[in-house]
Amino acid sequence: MSETQRSSDLVRNTLQLVALAVLIVGSLWILRPFLIAGIWATTIAIATWPLLLRFQGWLGGRRWLAVTAMTLLLLAVLVVPLWVGVSAIARNVAEVERWSRELSSFSIPSPPEWLSSMPIAGERIATEWRALAAESPEELAARVGPYLRDLARWLVYEVGNIGALFVQFLLTVVLSALLWANGESAARGMRAFARRLAGQRGEEAADLAAQAIRAVALGVVVTAVVQTALVAAGLAVVGVPFAAILSAVCFVLSIAQIGPIPVLIGTVIWAFMTQPLGWAIAFLVWALLCSTIDNVIRPVLIRRGADLPLLLIFGGVIGGLVAFGVIGLFIGPVVLAVGYMLLLEWMKEA
Repeated sequence: MSETQRSSDLVRNTLQLVALAVLIVGSLWILRPFLIAGIWATTIAIATWPLLLRFQGWLGGRRWLAVTAMTLLLLAVLVVPLWVGVSAIARNVAEVERWSRELSSFSIPSPPEWLSSMPIAGERIATEWRALAAESPEELAARVGPYLRDLARWLVYEVGNIGALFVQFLLTVVLSALLWANGESAARGMRAFARRLAGQRGEEAADLAAQAIRAVALGVVVTAVVQTALVAAGLAVVGVPFAAILSAVCFVLSIAQIGPIPVLIGTVIWAFMTQPLGWAIAFLVWALLCSTIDNVIRPVLIRRGADLPLLLIFGGVIGGLVAFGVIGLFIGPVVLAVGYMLLLEWMKEA
């Protein structure tokens, strides 16, 4: 082959790669409004594919009925928590109005006598509590006012985003239904692309990515359900107000890997202020159990779903959450799992 021909082939290949890169970037830019919904839909479809096949078996092998049932179930998962929260607020409108009227005369009660005798920080907490209890309602309002204004601004901002969030929900449901209906074709296309990109190793990486998504979904969602159920039982037994709303908040916080600790801290303080000491201590122990049980359940479930080092998956979950938000819970472990597998294969060839 002559030098001129090699140079011509190099220029042609370079131009082809540049054109392909431009097409890919342009396509992603055009589809940018649908990317988040598409990622969520793909994650949901992969994580729930075994459930879809089970529904299909129960419904006599009719895929369209199974897809319909799964779509309705997904809508229920998205709508029911919102409905529970709105209905709980509607049922307690009078109570909220009464609280707002009493806020201007609200004062913090004195700390219980036993608080000072607690080891380590009991005396310090009691001292700070007494200082707050000595303040007048006007002083308390001045102290809390800036935080309330920040909260109000945040709520206004979030309410403005409800329309966009609702559209994303609808797109996620529609795309999930399409993937459920054509999952085999999508999987074959993904495997073919991965095989074309990296041969047999690429196809194995695609299968490993699906396993990682399913494992993280199993670990995160099931752990959140169990944790929320335990918290809700404790709130109901102690008689905490707005238990349904607080339980829904705990579920969201558990999915986001924050855990129910912010809610439980407030409810434990409420229990010590309003309930007998024995009940308050029992609820504190229950709250500690609910706050830490996810550290036991989640690793076991994730480990069952994917044969990967637990530290790798945990690092992917936490790192993905910090880097990409809630969707990073699934992106992080997938990226690390595929990278880990490719690194092992490369080391074997050395």
